[in-house]
Amino acid sequence: MSVHRFRSGDDAFRAAVDAMTRSPHRSDFVWREIPAPSKMAPSAWAATGEIEVHDEELAGGRLVILHDPAGQESWDGTWRMVALVQAQLEPEFAIESMLGDVAWSWVTESLELHDAETRELGCTATRVVSQSYGALAGRASTVDVEMRISWTPADDDLAPHFAAWIAMLAAAGGLPPAPPRVAPLTPSHRARAPLSPSPEDVR
Repeated sequence: MSVHRFRSGDDAFRAAVDAMTRSPHRSDFVWREIPAPSKMAPSAWAATGEIEVHDEELAGGRLVILHDPAGQESWDGTWRMVALVQAQLEPEFAIESMLGDVAWSWVTESLELHDAETRELGCTATRVVSQSYGALAGRASTVDVEMRISWTPADDDLAPHFAAWIAMLAAAGGLPPAPPRVAPLTPSHRARAPLSPSPEDVR
């Protein structure tokens, strides 16, 4: 049973998604299709993805692709990409006041790196610092970053946008940009995906 939701007759959406999923990507990226949302657009496709190095998950997230041939005013187009990026950073990031700006740069630089032209680009970056006290004081502090990003592709070529989402995951995981199928050896910061992520539906 297919997990995508294609509107009958939406051949442009099928062709765009097929071409996107056949494009090469980083060798440290793993992904799988998941059921797409049913009420956000006539056609939708969704996947989860992770960046893994030496069997350790550094960052994870979700991508939803929406298509409405009639267009939607809030999108300024017929396509909409809705992405979630999550990673757990080292405790030093708890006092990094510019983390939101850094997270935003991961978004914009990833899109620029892959020549993914966009309209109506927006992002919310949330930092959650967890500290334990009393009987739990021995637990290490954790810093989670969660980014919710949405944008409208400028055309029907979705491959650059899929690659940009992967690059966002890699950046959140502390990895530099890498050419397709080449995995970098050492993260620039020690990050890992949250152990039990439970994000709300992206919008």
